[in-house]
Amino acid sequence: MPYLGSEDTVRELRRALSNPNIQSDQLRYRNTILKVIRAMSQGVDVSGLFSEMVKACATVDIVQKKLVYVFLCSYATLNPELSLLVINTLRKDCQDPNPMVRSLALRNMTNLRLPSLVEYVEQPLTAGLRDRAACVRRVAVLGWAKLRNLQTSSEIDATVVNELYSLLRDPDPVVMVNCLRALEEILKEEGGVAINKPITHHLLNRLKECDIWGQCEVLRILQRYRPQSEDELFDILSLLDASLVSPHPPVMAATLSLFLSLCSGVPAISLAALERVRGPLLAACGSASRETRFTALCHIQLLLRSLPGLMGAHYKRFFCGYAEPAYIKQRKMQVLVELVNDENVAMLLDELRGYCTDVNTDTAHAAISAIGRIGRSYSDKCLEILTGLLGLKQEHITSAVVQTMRDLVWVCPQCSDTVCLAVEGCEELLQDSQGRQALLWLLGVYGERVSSAPYTLEVFIDGVRSEASLGVKMELLTATMRLFLCRPAETQDMLGRLLHYCIEEETDMCVRDQALLYYRLLHCGIEETRKVLQGRRSDPSLGVLIGRPAEPISQWACSFNTLEPLRQGAIETEPASRGSPEHVNFDPKPNTDLSDTLNCSHGKTGHSGSDSAIQCADSSTDVLASSVTAPISLSLSPALSPEEFERLWLRRHVLHAEQGPEKSQEEEDYMCMQEHVQCPAIPHCSPQSLQAAMQLVNIQTLAFTPPHTLPWRVYLYTHTQHTHSADTPHSTLILGELLYTGEANQKAGAKKGTGDGKVVVERGEDKQMKEGEEAAAEELSGRETTGKDGEEKGVKVTLKQQPRDEKALKGFLSILTTVLHTLSSESA
Repeated sequence: MPYLGSEDTVRELRRALSNPNIQSDQLRYRNTILKVIRAMSQGVDVSGLFSEMVKACATVDIVQKKLVYVFLCSYATLNPELSLLVINTLRKDCQDPNPMVRSLALRNMTNLRLPSLVEYVEQPLTAGLRDRAACVRRVAVLGWAKLRNLQTSSEIDATVVNELYSLLRDPDPVVMVNCLRALEEILKEEGGVAINKPITHHLLNRLKECDIWGQCEVLRILQRYRPQSEDELFDILSLLDASLVSPHPPVMAATLSLFLSLCSGVPAISLAALERVRGPLLAACGSASRETRFTALCHIQLLLRSLPGLMGAHYKRFFCGYAEPAYIKQRKMQVLVELVNDENVAMLLDELRGYCTDVNTDTAHAAISAIGRIGRSYSDKCLEILTGLLGLKQEHITSAVVQTMRDLVWVCPQCSDTVCLAVEGCEELLQDSQGRQALLWLLGVYGERVSSAPYTLEVFIDGVRSEASLGVKMELLTATMRLFLCRPAETQDMLGRLLHYCIEEETDMCVRDQALLYYRLLHCGIEETRKVLQGRRSDPSLGVLIGRPAEPISQWACSFNTLEPLRQGAIETEPASRGSPEHVNFDPKPNTDLSDTLNCSHGKTGHSGSDSAIQCADSSTDVLASSVTAPISLSLSPALSPEEFERLWLRRHVLHAEQGPEKSQEEEDYMCMQEHVQCPAIPHCSPQSLQAAMQLVNIQTLAFTPPHTLPWRVYLYTHTQHTHSADTPHSTLILGELLYTGEANQKAGAKKGTGDGKVVVERGEDKQMKEGEEAAAEELSGRETTGKDGEEKGVKVTLKQQPRDEKALKGFLSILTTVLHTLSSESA
């Protein structure tokens, strides 16, 4: 908003600019123009002085010219007619003997940004491309890009494009880089500047002459080029070798990005390049610039996705400094979690324990969460630290510890006894809603092991009228219902009071509806209530593979040296604002929602088939190969957490058990398949070998039972990309289970096949499963494929897919079968 009295100011300035005495004194005239620029920068509307400033540009004083040009470029769009008066002066300056004056005139002639003046600008720009002074050629090259931006609909002048291509060999490196930028803008609709072999080798040979940002620009554009032979590839890599270890982080990052682009088909070279940049990345982590440090940490996390041990020996470089900002400390802690191993776990945990008492609560919460993530592999050591933190009796630390214990016990149920002992008596220190929700979940799920659970819940129920958090109320309802099922005598009265309040007095509809649901569920009987509220928990015999699996470099190479690693949330620890772990939605990518991929509320989610929920596929590899008419590709992205996998896997059991076979036809978008693969040596393979073999074909092994353990299970998943006839890629999520029971070969009943040896399907139950799994197992493994002799055929493969794509599912089964046969033959 203009200042008060601006009209008087403009009037005085106009009088001074028109005063002949001031115009005759060059110093006083320049100072008056300087006052105009100062008033303009302060918000005063001085556009009324445009005609006076046009007259002032006719001078030999370069400083005065610069000041006047600043004014004219700012107000040219408001005075397009008067701007024509400037053109003659600017065109005259374009022929000035001083190259600085010529370049200044060209730059401001294009900065006027008036379409009506384009015809007057083209001739000086064309002459500027051939100017003997490099500074004039630099401005003229960029001037053509500005003109193209003004007239996007006009045809491209081939003569100008050829002239710019010829200037790529200009002796001045800045002119060369400016030509690349101008051609990118002018040929945007055609895909940018065309890069061929001569241009590529010319740019690479002159790369060292460019400044830092010029090198980055050249390296970015060279990513479009593909070498025509292997010898040419290695020649290019040799020229780039020095830039790969450049002391300038932008050049190093751009060179590595080009390396990964050129060597996409040679993984060994890509891995060697990642090893080479370890030193420059570590140096960037110690930069004085906070922004550079943060960016380097984000890109290190990206590299660790393919080389988990890349920074293992340098983990001390990621210890937090006292004066570092919180966002850098938190990112360093995420890197430390990725680097933990048997040798450094004690030192890392001791370091993280010191961060738990940081004055910044966000940093303290991040440290406690990092300890919880390490606890999935080293639970005893981490639980000892977490229990000690509860003894500090600080509210925010207690809340973070309880939430971390809640998450840890969900993934590692063997820790439940220690956690139940630790959380007793900490309810008084929990003041935030997230901490109280975590405590209530623990009391509800493991209430039979916590002696004071009913009394703790009674305190919450007595204060429910003053409770402001909706999440706490809903978690309190669920926890009280669960505790009632295992300790009814102590909980019956308080449950009645809680349901009465929530149904009769609660104003929030979500809480009221949940209370009504539980009330009506109790009318259906205790057993029905138990089925809903006490589903199967995590299996303690399953060893969860924590940490990020080694991904192919191609999964993230396109996002390297971009802003994507800085805003990527995949490596973040569990979100702070959430409820029970059963409802956690892991979202590794901002634009990807796993719940959309396999969620019963989105579209049809039933089992395919007319009379059966499970399809028994033919084990013939030839049939599978012939059924796949279009190529499929497997991908590990987006990643799936163990919690999310278990929730999605069990949801299918619940849906099928509740709806019955008569409704399975309605759920046409979901498919389940069983197949028996004869590879008895697979259960004797080491988990590391199995995981490595699966990852080679982009299948992620999520959980497994130890070798030589019966029943032997492996859970896995992948994403398929299947191209149909319409050339539209179709993506699906496939969940899988490998089951080998061993003794079931002698116990399984079967029907004899007919004379032609066809496969016969019979319904039965797997008696090796736990009692809590029987209802789900009846649907999952009730139909078993048997041969003539009635014996089970090796490892049973169960696959679940949504959305339905039968060809992609059979193609995936063919790939999985090949991997299993290969591993079995090697183990044998």
